[in-house]
Amino acid sequence: MKYSFSPFAALAPTLVLLLAMQFSALAQTAQRRTSIGLNGSVLQYKGDFGSEYWQFTQKRYAPGLAINQYLTKGIDLNAQLFYGQLTGQPSTTTSFTSTLVNANLGFKFKLNNGWALSERAVIQPYLFAGSGWTFVSRTGLADGVRINTEKGYVDVLAGAGINFRLGGGLGLFVQSSQHLPMHADLDGLTQGTPPQWADRFLQHTVGLTINLGQAPDADEDGVADRLDQCPHTPNDIEVDSHGCPLDDDQDGVPNYQDQCPSIPGKAEVHGCPDKDNDGVDDVDDACPDKAGPIELHGCPDTDQDGVSDTDDQCPDTPAGTAVDAQGCPAPSAPSDTVASSQKGTASLDLDGDGIPNTEDRCPNHAGPASNHGCPEIQAATRQRLREATKLIGFERNNATLLPTSYATLDTIARILTQYPNYSLSIAGHTDSQGPAAFNLRLSRERAASARRYLLEHGLPEARVEWRGYGPRYPLASNKTDAGRARNRRVEFDLFLTGDPNTAQTKYGKEPTLTAPTIPNKGKVTPLKKKPVHKKVASKARSRKQVTRSKSVRTPRKAPKQPTLEW
Repeated sequence: MKYSFSPFAALAPTLVLLLAMQFSALAQTAQRRTSIGLNGSVLQYKGDFGSEYWQFTQKRYAPGLAINQYLTKGIDLNAQLFYGQLTGQPSTTTSFTSTLVNANLGFKFKLNNGWALSERAVIQPYLFAGSGWTFVSRTGLADGVRINTEKGYVDVLAGAGINFRLGGGLGLFVQSSQHLPMHADLDGLTQGTPPQWADRFLQHTVGLTINLGQAPDADEDGVADRLDQCPHTPNDIEVDSHGCPLDDDQDGVPNYQDQCPSIPGKAEVHGCPDKDNDGVDDVDDACPDKAGPIELHGCPDTDQDGVSDTDDQCPDTPAGTAVDAQGCPAPSAPSDTVASSQKGTASLDLDGDGIPNTEDRCPNHAGPASNHGCPEIQAATRQRLREATKLIGFERNNATLLPTSYATLDTIARILTQYPNYSLSIAGHTDSQGPAAFNLRLSRERAASARRYLLEHGLPEARVEWRGYGPRYPLASNKTDAGRARNRRVEFDLFLTGDPNTAQTKYGKEPTLTAPTIPNKGKVTPLKKKPVHKKVASKARSRKQVTRSKSVRTPRKAPKQPTLEW
């Protein structure tokens, strides 16, 4: 039997397979744990008839298949299979043709392990070693006598190679390895010393690999968890090769949260510059070089009379003096001190807004009568609160705040500090995926989580209210991913302390959190439809006890609740 084919014949199956899989491969990420490769090899004999090592005059090619499984950063499990021939003819009466089928399993020791080279390096050297089985079918002549034998041998091998990462899950590799079939008789002679290593061969291989499957990617940003330096990126956010949101101006505020994405700024003002560090970005700051409160557009108020220094015609008014719009003592009020205000005249107007203190809900801060004498919330501040809804994120299926939310909550805390007569309403909402009771509880817990952060940063409990509405008030259709993403939100609104909560005004009373339901055969079974013989739960039972699965006895095992995403 004679076996011979061209290099193209060895590589053709590889090329056909890769062309067929090209489009699907490029649509996936490169961080996949299993790869399969097709290759072509050159085999070189060394034994009793001499050595062909590193001589490429003979054309004996072997097609092969390799499967690689990622174990750790530095080690892969590797399996190989190939089919080929070795031939030799030292004389007219002596010759051999050995057909080989080899299967082996071993370990690949990678140098792109994060220490020597990056895991994502383009050039990826490696060493490998393993053992397997070589089946040999030998024909030929031994001193003119025809031979025909078949036998299998334990094979050990070792080698080195380089993988070139092409991208899109594709790789090109070259490697060389030496095979030592133990006690093998590849050429028909057994006169070598020592006999167990007399016959051996080199395998020089070139091949292409494609990565299959997909490594875990919790935030679905296209970067596997093991390489993702920002594993909790919100949905639909563009990320870099490390899995972190893009930050074009390198100011530490990602583009999706940066209101000035091309200008370096500060997290406290959503990535915009703030030269005077007053919490008002330079774009909205009427006095960008002097610190001042938000309600005065970032301008200072030295005498703290509610009129900025730029508009104050009496900048040294004593503390507590009622002033007019120009910052000067109001004609109807004494101009000495707060002590005079304690005498309680009906016409006293400390903040000079034209509303007597007896009718003014904010006697120390000027505001229009339409707002009960309290300063109105600036349009820019309300816009910031609306934007905050998009910037607050949580881990999937629970109420743990993502670190990317902290800067936004810090800004909200500063706004409340600068509007002391206002309270904050926090309202949680979800999409409609999953059980309604779970969603209602999740919306409440997420609103409570945001509130807890604000309280831990100095805000009084009485000024921060929270509630959850579950999926009842969507902003968009729950039939699409984009719509569900909009519906999963936490809203922030300011309202005058003492007025109705803004969320209650918009959405009504908070829904009652009832005991959870247990899905059965795709249907939802209300808690009240339990077996007649089941003892009715005591009213004193805590909610935590009610939610335990063992509190409801069902005739069959309930299926696992669907996984929710936010």
